[in-house]
Amino acid sequence: MTIASLGFSMKIRFLGGANEVGGLGMVLETNGTKMLFDYGITPSDPPKYPLAAPPVDIAMLTHGHADHSGMMPWLCRRYHNLRVLSTSMTRDISLLLANDSIKICNSEGYVSPYDIEDVKQAGGHYDAIKYHDSEDLGDTEVSFHSAGHIPGSTMFEVNGERTLLFTGDINTVHTRLIDGAKPVKCDVLAIESTYAGREHENRSKTELAFLEKIDEVVNRGGLAIVPAFAVGRTQELLLLLSETGYDVWLDGMGRVVTYMMIDEPSYICSPKKLRKALASVNFARNESSRKQALKGEVIITTSGMLDGGPVLRYLQYISNDPKSAVLLTGYQVEGTNGRLLRDSGVIDIQGFKQKVNCEVKFFDFSSHAGHSELIKFIGACSPEEVILYHGDNREVIAEKLRGEYKVHVPFVDETLEI
Repeated sequence: MTIASLGFSMKIRFLGGANEVGGLGMVLETNGTKMLFDYGITPSDPPKYPLAAPPVDIAMLTHGHADHSGMMPWLCRRYHNLRVLSTSMTRDISLLLANDSIKICNSEGYVSPYDIEDVKQAGGHYDAIKYHDSEDLGDTEVSFHSAGHIPGSTMFEVNGERTLLFTGDINTVHTRLIDGAKPVKCDVLAIESTYAGREHENRSKTELAFLEKIDEVVNRGGLAIVPAFAVGRTQELLLLLSETGYDVWLDGMGRVVTYMMIDEPSYICSPKKLRKALASVNFARNESSRKQALKGEVIITTSGMLDGGPVLRYLQYISNDPKSAVLLTGYQVEGTNGRLLRDSGVIDIQGFKQKVNCEVKFFDFSSHAGHSELIKFIGACSPEEVILYHGDNREVIAEKLRGEYKVHVPFVDETLEI
């Protein structure tokens, strides 16, 4: 007799982030409990939001990046008694980025879905979890595992009659900042597919090429502008550059986030090395220090997708200097300034498109698993069924998996019964 014949099923519905990267939200109903996994925005121009979330018994947040967490303040305002499970690191980062999202909306002329008071109130909804712990939710137990994506990122293992693993964003490769995710045996695996069909270059080779390019830019008398995500990427670059001897400046939210990570050392490989790396750079915090930074050699600055933040001012300064360079270090979502720059060599500054004549180079410092790494991780989890989401090229992996697993490639607002 099968589980299905006993009347057991899981109902899954994506509110966003199914067949595209960004704005993730997934509702799972099992054993009479309704859970929401992530609830984010897509930082495009204009921002895109997921479908309105229905009432749920509990919410679980994998990590603090805005495309997974950006709508949590709205959710907590709508459902006053909602609990949100996340690590303390994820909580702090998500609230920090939510406040920043309000500033970006204001500067770009968009209406924010929540205000600063909503963000403050949302903080009271979070219950901090720790890796390897678990929580009982009626007839269902949820366990927590590191996702290896950024510090504090979590995979949720839902155990009832069957076990479902929701990965959020994962990385299986060890980096200078954190260790990679380890497989978890499960019956149903809901896994991101951001890099389906694409491989990452060896990390060490990417780091070497990045340092060689900076050396080239500095030697020809230029300035290297490095847009970087405040969470994860900034800290990894600080660790990489810490012993190079370059005159490095750090601007934007990355400094605050780095201190947060140092204060919660259990989520990173070496708090001592990160503290040393932070001490080796100069901080650009105001008009005067930003002018000084322009006389340096490397500036690490937010935002990583060039949508607001100090980076735009620096870009204006070097845009007509062929000796200088913009070194992109992260995924550029469709509709962002970073994607516009990478695809067409143009940047949008306050509504005016400006040609960038300095060098533009991309380095794949991804914190997501690549195609082969996703396939390997899936195999090691030994699931019966696989749900692919958060990707625009899912069929490449789906075709590889069919025949060995039952594969689902759901779309937004589609309900799966498994």
